[in-house]
Amino acid sequence: MGKKKRQQLRARFRKNRTPRTRKTDWTGQFDPKAAGDVDESPQAERISGKGDLTRQLTVRGTLSDEGDEPGLGVQLDVDEAACRPGRVLAVHGLLSHVETEGGEIYQCATRRLLKTLSTEQRHVVTVGDRVFFRPVTSADDATREGLIERVEPRRGSICRTSRGRQQVIVTNVDQVLIVASAAEPRLKPNLIDRLLITAEKARIRPVVCINKIDLVEPAGLAPLVGTYSQMGYQVLLVSAETGFGMERFARLLRGRASVVAGQSGVGKSSLLNRVDPTLQLRVSAVSAETEKGRHTTTTARLLPLAGGGYVVDTPGIRQFQLWDVIPEEVAGFFRDLRPYVNHCRFPDCTHTHESHCAVKDAVADGRLDERRYESYCHLWAGDEA
Repeated sequence: MGKKKRQQLRARFRKNRTPRTRKTDWTGQFDPKAAGDVDESPQAERISGKGDLTRQLTVRGTLSDEGDEPGLGVQLDVDEAACRPGRVLAVHGLLSHVETEGGEIYQCATRRLLKTLSTEQRHVVTVGDRVFFRPVTSADDATREGLIERVEPRRGSICRTSRGRQQVIVTNVDQVLIVASAAEPRLKPNLIDRLLITAEKARIRPVVCINKIDLVEPAGLAPLVGTYSQMGYQVLLVSAETGFGMERFARLLRGRASVVAGQSGVGKSSLLNRVDPTLQLRVSAVSAETEKGRHTTTTARLLPLAGGGYVVDTPGIRQFQLWDVIPEEVAGFFRDLRPYVNHCRFPDCTHTHESHCAVKDAVADGRLDERRYESYCHLWAGDEA
């Protein structure tokens, strides 16, 4: 494949990029004491007719159409001789920690041109991004600093909706380990279903890990494990406390770029500490009053593992609203519903209230798990319902 030709593009910027085209606060500037003075305000006003064009700028780059999650849509042209490639390990406010191929860590700000591009994303740079940055300090300085000039196209992104915009939690990963707990806090299968849909949409391999099985009788988890296993998902029963199942858990992480996701208090950091004690991640006990986690992990971080590979430890998720999934698409992401969808009488069947619905018949006959069907109905109705 030949190298893409750089070209001039018209890029859109956010509305707050440019100032007001004219003053609108004449009343606020009026001084009653100076009412007798001569009015020096302009008698004519020139109004630009460009409208939204004032929030566009010509930049040099290429349209970014690679990857499952293109991100900004534009790859800005940068001086690659003056920049270095790197990978974002963590984002703290306005600064990002970027690791070079040689293992050096730079604290980088983000170029203003990137931050003001019009996009549906809440943040331009996220954990796992591959970027080009320009060092602004010499390699001999104790604190290495830089400026992120370009974000490369993304693939394998875990996203959710946050305040009506897209929040990319992590990107450029191979698999997502969906961690739940058998108890303390209680198991939430509906959250697992949402994360499975996100993994299916991003074409990432999902693995369901149920931690703290030492607190319950493992036989009680058989129905849930069987439901997910029949759909082809790998399910692991582990215990960070006793070490049960940790060898298989460690093998899954070795040599891959992974992300662990789940609600607060399920033991994500404890599992990673068990795999690699050198990580020394902070952990805390679950609240005895609410049986909820305490958000010990406050920001996502990309961590290199001693056995090879990377893993992203994410903050606990209490609410996960799907991004860019319309109700008509939900059934296609449910592996157990897919075989019955085409057998419904009506081609636009929603599988919620229609007669002669193959999905509802399968639930009534016991061929489909009733809880999974209820989860589908809730997602089809939408998060605002």
